[in-house]
Amino acid sequence: MCQPPDQPNCWKCKLAIEWHNCAFCPAILQRSAIELRQGVSRRPLSARRLNLIKAMKTNSSFNRRSGRAFTLVELLTVIAIIAVLAAMLLPVISIAVTKAKVAQAKTEAQSIANAIESYDSAYGRFPVSPAVQALASAAGGDFTYGGYFRFSQSLGTTYGGTTYYTNNAEVIAILMDLTAYPSGVTTINMGHQKNPKQTHFLNAKFSGDPGTSAQPTGGVDNNGVYRDPWGNPYIISMDLNYDEQCADAMYSRAAVSQQAGQTGYNGLFNTNSVTPTSDSFQFHGKVMVWSAGPDGKFDVTAKAITGVNKDNVLSWH
Repeated sequence: MCQPPDQPNCWKCKLAIEWHNCAFCPAILQRSAIELRQGVSRRPLSARRLNLIKAMKTNSSFNRRSGRAFTLVELLTVIAIIAVLAAMLLPVISIAVTKAKVAQAKTEAQSIANAIESYDSAYGRFPVSPAVQALASAAGGDFTYGGYFRFSQSLGTTYGGTTYYTNNAEVIAILMDLTAYPSGVTTINMGHQKNPKQTHFLNAKFSGDPGTSAQPTGGVDNNGVYRDPWGNPYIISMDLNYDEQCADAMYSRAAVSQQAGQTGYNGLFNTNSVTPTSDSFQFHGKVMVWSAGPDGKFDVTAKAITGVNKDNVLSWH
């Protein structure tokens, strides 16, 4: 500040500043050498001509094309490609699913056979009802729990001209220590009389299926029938005459198991040396468990390795 401060016109004390918010844009004059010598002046170039670098045009044909929709031909082409790929993948997926179910059936059949052997070791008898045991003892043979299957097929044990069609429900009830089926009906194991130790020899999932549907699901249905992944009951045969030989209602047939002479398919052997073609093919063991396989069918007149019998899932113990 100036001294004294009462000097209003002092430039040191009062300086007016004006700000402009704009970019510095100097004027460029263009003169020739003659104009410089003659002192001729020229107006500055316009701001439009100062844009020495021009931006690239954005209205190219590529950008115009990228904004448009697909044509009908293009959409149909894409759909056709997807359809072809799907047609190629579906068989592969179907085969993979079938293989997974076959592996599951093998595991479940083996679990049933192991559970029966464990029960036999614990109690010295097989998990069957007194009625079945008495029937087998009177006939001096074994027994097959078959029952009724999809595609109007059935399998049972024949004694004295009478065929008994019994599913595996009572066997499963004893092995799982069920006193009542999911439907509420009491089992042969009521009061744990067939499994007094209340041991769970078999752990199987309940399907919740009523057991009367056209396409039952796998697992133990409401009636206690243990079904394979394709909805058919597992077939169980046991050595109820305790001769260490097990005969199955289907695989004991020569039409099914005879390979050459007394030798049979799937490790079976005809114990009747006098008549090798008799229906006496048996497994040297206690338990035979099998499934009708992916097609859900079996044929008691065809060889075990052909036709609908070829895909059956077997577990001998």
